[in-house]
Amino acid sequence: MMKKLSKILCMLLAVAMVFALGACGKEKTYANELEKIKGTGVLTVATSPDFAPMEFTDPSKTGQEQYVGFDISLAQYLADYFGVELEIVPMAFDACPTAVSSGTVSMSISGFSWKPDRAENFELSDPYFAGDNETEQALLIRVADADKYTSAADFAGVAVGAQNASLQQTLVEEQLPDADLQLFGDIGVGVMELQQGNYEAIAVAKGNGRQIVANNPDLMLCTWEFEVAAEYENNVVMIAKGQTELLEAVNQALAEAYAAGYYGTWYDEALALAEELGALE
Repeated sequence: MMKKLSKILCMLLAVAMVFALGACGKEKTYANELEKIKGTGVLTVATSPDFAPMEFTDPSKTGQEQYVGFDISLAQYLADYFGVELEIVPMAFDACPTAVSSGTVSMSISGFSWKPDRAENFELSDPYFAGDNETEQALLIRVADADKYTSAADFAGVAVGAQNASLQQTLVEEQLPDADLQLFGDIGVGVMELQQGNYEAIAVAKGNGRQIVANNPDLMLCTWEFEVAAEYENNVVMIAKGQTELLEAVNQALAEAYAAGYYGTWYDEALALAEELGALE
């Protein structure tokens, strides 16, 4: 009798262990992304760290601490606001939207401007303001070509580079329709192609362009500049479509950051650090 009871108990214990292991292996589900962020205690943010002073790397540091810039300060602020840890997920700029829509990350903060296609496919936050980085959009050219390129017509038929899926790509398509548009993934690659003569110009946010010129004396900002519509002038946080709870929380956080005057401080700090590090040298 005791042997039978012992066998039954062993069987029950084995079944219980199987159910317990199954429960451990099953990932918890959440009602929405905001609930997931708070439940896991982590805010995952995709960014393309090649866009000083918005997001770039500090080579003297490793791990998460190497990612610096205005947008990184904003991401950390949001993580603190939600009471969670921040995890920066670096990737190519054109990969960030895919990471958001697939749910690989909670959001992307990477110098995104508002654009109609983005507004259609994502939840976009209220605008935040990063100095003059987006209010002015320009072209980088070689100093030797200063007199050669002074108007939009001068770029007809020549190679003009822009980062894939960026506002700069849109501006080239709209305002330099006769240029030979060339797309690149990383801004550093675009700068190299320009210096090597494979491009005659690359489109950049002016704040970013100033950083590049400061570290590359063979380059300059073209005297001709793009016209920038008001809706393009500021940046937005990109969130997956339908995640309205997270959108509302981010907008509330942004409103409080603006009221506290954090934007100017973050931008000045990012600009000073980019100059100190020679970002995009």
